[in-house]
Amino acid sequence: MPPKVKFQKEEIVRAALHVARKKGIDAVTAREVAAQLQVSPRPIFTWFDTMEQLKTEVYAQAKVLYQEYVERGLTEQIPFLGVWHQYINFAKEETELYKLLFLTKPDGVIGGATEALRFSQELVRDSVMRVYYMDADTADKYFRDIWLVAFSFATLIVTEDCPYSDEEIFAVGTEISLSVCKAYKEISGLPQGDFDRDAIFTQLVKK
Repeated sequence: MPPKVKFQKEEIVRAALHVARKKGIDAVTAREVAAQLQVSPRPIFTWFDTMEQLKTEVYAQAKVLYQEYVERGLTEQIPFLGVWHQYINFAKEETELYKLLFLTKPDGVIGGATEALRFSQELVRDSVMRVYYMDADTADKYFRDIWLVAFSFATLIVTEDCPYSDEEIFAVGTEISLSVCKAYKEISGLPQGDFDRDAIFTQLVKK
């Protein structure tokens, strides 16, 4: 009779996720995960042929944790700004997982900023459409514009080079959200790129 497998797949993934949260995805090696489980590396390869397969599972779990942050944001009084708050919190509280989801190039573990943007859009699209009375295309573009600003702040945070307080970051979020929403509502054709840029700027600078 073959020896009983001591650890289940979920336990190994949890251990690998713990390593990634503390030390980053590059630290997810057979030796590090085995040390977290206090065993030899052998049980890992009972469930996974390669460490890349295990890292893919870690990436999936990181997305689940990020989604929990977003869903908490959506319960706030102003859902989209709640998501902004939680996005920044995720960068501060789960720095290594943020790097994995948003700053890892797609040629390694699945990931990258563009894929993360699409995933985030899907999570908040319905809320933006409902709260701001936008169609799906406009909601996606509105989110893209705001997310690019939030992404800049979060990158400053995880690279430990952010000179701004939470209050300043959230104030900018409010300003950008209001500005983009107002522009999309009042400038016909703006979300589609079909507007007279020169005429709009001429009118604006004269005010």
